[in-house]
Amino acid sequence: MSSTLIRPIAPADDAAVAAIIRTCLEAYRLDIPGTAYFDPELDHLSRFYASRPGRRAYFVMEDADTARILGGAGLAKYGGLDACCELQKIYLVESERGRGLGRALLDAVEGHARKLGYRRVYLETHTSLHEAVRLYERCGYRRIDRPATAVHSTMDLFYLKDL
Repeated sequence: MSSTLIRPIAPADDAAVAAIIRTCLEAYRLDIPGTAYFDPELDHLSRFYASRPGRRAYFVMEDADTARILGGAGLAKYGGLDACCELQKIYLVESERGRGLGRALLDAVEGHARKLGYRRVYLETHTSLHEAVRLYERCGYRRIDRPATAVHSTMDLFYLKDL
């Protein structure tokens, strides 16, 4: 098993990350309106997350030997709750799932959220994303009712975690 590196997203990573996200959503038949598939910033995540330093961040995971992008995850201020950020766009290439890499990305985002002063993390997901749901629940996220401020209309599961 090769080692991985988690680092902030760079403009050169944008196409690879967008492709990973779209491929994953297509595999689960979630390439539909109301998902990240159609987010206007998807093809330029580095610019989107850099536009609000101290409030947003996105990290990519790359294979340390080949520099291949394996996935990514981000956070941004969530206006629906006090001192809360939203976990955004956490995806991995299919071949790397089940190796603990999603947990490593989640840990990186949560650690950065703490540094930025956030006290809670909110997330939206879909019941068909079984692996993601298991990860969130194993990592201490608790299911909540759909908040009025939910962004992606197709998502049907909502979670919150105190940091």
